Amino acid sequence: MEQTGGRTNAVLAKLTVVGDLLLLQLTFLVLSAGIVTLFPAAIALQRMVPEAISQERTGLMRMYFREFGWAFKRFWLSGLGLYVGGVMLAFGLVFWANATGPARIFALVILIPLTGMIVGLYLSGLAVLRDAGDDATLKTVFRQANLFLLRRSLAVAGGVVMLLTWFALASQVPTLLVIGSGLVPALIAYWLGGGRRQTETTPPESEEKDSGDVSI
Repeated sequence: MEQTGGRTNAVLAKLTVVGDLLLLQLTFLVLSAGIVTLFPAAIALQRMVPEAISQERTGLMRMYFREFGWAFKRFWLSGLGLYVGGVMLAFGLVFWANATGPARIFALVILIPLTGMIVGLYLSGLAVLRDAGDDATLKTVFRQANLFLLRRSLAVAGGVVMLLTWFALASQVPTLLVIGSGLVPALIAYWLGGGRRQTETTPPESEEKDSGDVSI
């Protein structure tokens, strides 16, 4: 009887996590309707994914809107630039993919790796923004994202493949965009970042290595 009750509680806990993640995704869709709010909404979603998975805090939506306000104040302009650059890059890929002649091959040889690098940098940025402090700036986040990309290049490459594969599926089944347009990149970046968000009780690895207890 106790074993059955334990399984029921485990199932309910997993359903609660799924429900919270979908609620965050729907909120992301609403907030990202304005172009300037797209990137701040994605940052807020990324920073709330660990909270939704751990289920250690209540008031998830209140925390999400607080994170959104923080991200909007700091990153709305860079987010707008990222959106415009992404649209231009997508247009260039579509244009040259349907063009003819030797210039098409040359352009795609440049654009395809460039797209992969930009997507990888975006995922790396989301991964480091998860633990970014309240004083984070575009400059510090960009520097940390570059270091993250260099240190975990193989994992990030795998994340890029997963994300592009998902978008290819979503292009055939548009309903998937409603379910995971913001959630799928956030979950991939969550995996790249190593899971749970660092808190005051879980110090970064670098701090542990710098402690005086380490001996040679």
